[in-house]
Amino acid sequence: MKRAGQRVELGTEAPHTSQTSKKQKTSLYGDSALCTSMDWGSLPHHVILRVFQFLTLVDRARASSVCRRWNEVFHIPDLWRRFEFELSQPATSYLKSTHPDLIQQIIKRHADHLQYVSFKVDSSTESAEAACDILSQLVNCSIKTLGLISTAKPSFMNVSKAHFASALTVVFVNSKSLSSIKIDDTPLDDPSLKVLVANNSDTLKLLKMSSCPHVSPAGILCVADQCHGLKELALNYYILSDELLLALSSEKHVDLEHLRIDVVSENPGQVEFHAIKKQSWDALVKHSPKVNIVMYFFLYEDEFDVFFREETPVTHLYFGRAVSKALLGRVGMNCPRLVELVVCANGLQPLDDELIQIAQRCKNLTAMGLGECEVTCRGFVEFVKMCGGRLTQLSIMEEVLIPDSDYSMDRLHLEVSKHLGRMWFPDMMPTW
Repeated sequence: MKRAGQRVELGTEAPHTSQTSKKQKTSLYGDSALCTSMDWGSLPHHVILRVFQFLTLVDRARASSVCRRWNEVFHIPDLWRRFEFELSQPATSYLKSTHPDLIQQIIKRHADHLQYVSFKVDSSTESAEAACDILSQLVNCSIKTLGLISTAKPSFMNVSKAHFASALTVVFVNSKSLSSIKIDDTPLDDPSLKVLVANNSDTLKLLKMSSCPHVSPAGILCVADQCHGLKELALNYYILSDELLLALSSEKHVDLEHLRIDVVSENPGQVEFHAIKKQSWDALVKHSPKVNIVMYFFLYEDEFDVFFREETPVTHLYFGRAVSKALLGRVGMNCPRLVELVVCANGLQPLDDELIQIAQRCKNLTAMGLGECEVTCRGFVEFVKMCGGRLTQLSIMEEVLIPDSDYSMDRLHLEVSKHLGRMWFPDMMPTW
């Protein structure tokens, strides 16, 4: 008979263990025993494939040497349809670069399988040039999605325009079904766009090309005229024109769903922004009534003069620098389709009247964010009361709200929560 406190080793049984105890022991330790005795090489292909999809390229290559079966899965075409090349210089980057030997193996054996490809590079010119060299080798590819991602500037902008255009041309000519292209901050130019359109006009649906200074209004107009399936377009304001909006409003086009416009000032006071006519905006919305028009502003206060003087059908507005009360007043008056508004900073003048006007006139507003601004608690409650439960996102820093004789911070929290129909608290600044 076992003495009190006597240990029983796992995998052994006491002499008089009951049948019930045996069943419990099997359920408690059976999985562990299975793991130690499992033949990992006998796993179904689809299970191994799923495991490989979660591994980095280096770990995936190491796993392929486990056994012959895993090596077979390593070369299944489905595993190479979606791939991200990471290119960096060890001395200057935190990114873990894809090993050159593995890159050559991928190009040699799997170039014709690649469909969803992105290149992530650091700020060095060498990394961007290496990405161009790889692009130039994809002569047997059938890529559907291409993304060039710079984790820091200048990267691709320091590559010679001829080298970059030559590399892109290889992909544009050999891939006849490109549907999504994201190439921000690159030396993309008009001739490259013409090659893209000539070979992929029937399939292109998304083109994201903000901060591409070598693209002219004529170049993007060529895309709008010929890519009739275009659904999403992102570009800088300097190449936005009345002609482009009218081209996107042509009856031969499928409805545009998403238009993103970056309005950026690189040299304060040296760029005079042009105005877009109300008739051109109206034509776009009439043709594509559900289009989202997203505008990101990174301007200085004296550069906003031409904006929102007339009705503008923008749906999402983001102000990355300080904006004046007067401009926000114009937003309230002339942006009836507004769905989301984010204001990074304003100054020390309360925005009560401007927010109330926005609540009155922007009946579709569902999201609001305020950073370094000021609003009285009374004015904020009035704004929330007018918007009601349609405000699904409300991000306001606690420092923005100015307590007054009507509302303390505690009462404000209760009152705002009541009108929203859910519990709400202002955002707190991090304490670290």
